[in-house]
Amino acid sequence: MAVVQGIREKVHLPIYDSLHVERGAQLIDVENSSTLKFFVDVQRKTKLETNLQSASLLPHYNTFEARAMRVVISDLPPVYSEEVKVEVFQDTATTPVLKTDLKRAMDLLEEARESDTGDTVVYVDTNGEETDSGGTAVTLTVDDLELAIEDLDRKAPAPEQIHPNNGSGTIISKFIYNTVTTLYVGEKIMIQMPTWFFPAGAGPYSEAAAFTTHGEPSPTATFRFAEPVFVDKQQNFRVEIEVPDTDFLKDVQKIYGPLFIWVVLDGYMVRDVQ
Repeated sequence: MAVVQGIREKVHLPIYDSLHVERGAQLIDVENSSTLKFFVDVQRKTKLETNLQSASLLPHYNTFEARAMRVVISDLPPVYSEEVKVEVFQDTATTPVLKTDLKRAMDLLEEARESDTGDTVVYVDTNGEETDSGGTAVTLTVDDLELAIEDLDRKAPAPEQIHPNNGSGTIISKFIYNTVTTLYVGEKIMIQMPTWFFPAGAGPYSEAAAFTTHGEPSPTATFRFAEPVFVDKQQNFRVEIEVPDTDFLKDVQKIYGPLFIWVVLDGYMVRDVQ
């Protein structure tokens, strides 16, 4: 449709971009630096991941009036890689009693934790491969499996995924308390604060289940600018989430997906009428 000359419309149209870690992959496979950048790379992304068409630029000659900013982190069960090989030893064994993959090792760890005895039994052949029939029965404890998984080093899951809900915090809480989020417009810092300053104001909520949510899931339960931040036509903008601590960076890069981290600029788009 043709553009109506001299007439502009103002619509409530938030803009968003995300970092996506696919199932079976780790955060380091997507971003290996200490800074996660948003609105910078929007190519080959789905509508779930971004609604921008050009990197760091608004569509056409639109302008944007940002009224709020939020960081939304998904809380999805991780899916582990079947390509990562795990060798499980017992306390007195000098050779692995089980050779398997990370996905299976994490399943066995969950089985051992849920059992009354704190262990699980698998049947293996002479090569240490798991078998459905015959073979030798091997009892694996929680400690056996945890040590085998942690020995993977970089390919090991994040500590919160190996030891979920143990009182040390979850992926979401650890992330928001250990990162700094900055909004740049035209290379000028418009706001810079620890990520906990930007609640999601979105996502599922249940009072009956154990979970972590970054803010009550209400559009009003998020950070709002005291004065609107304006992005002019063809003006560059971006958001960066920085990880200042190197020890935490090593842990967070081990996170297995599926994982989404969205940054949303909520406000009003001024555009041509068509």
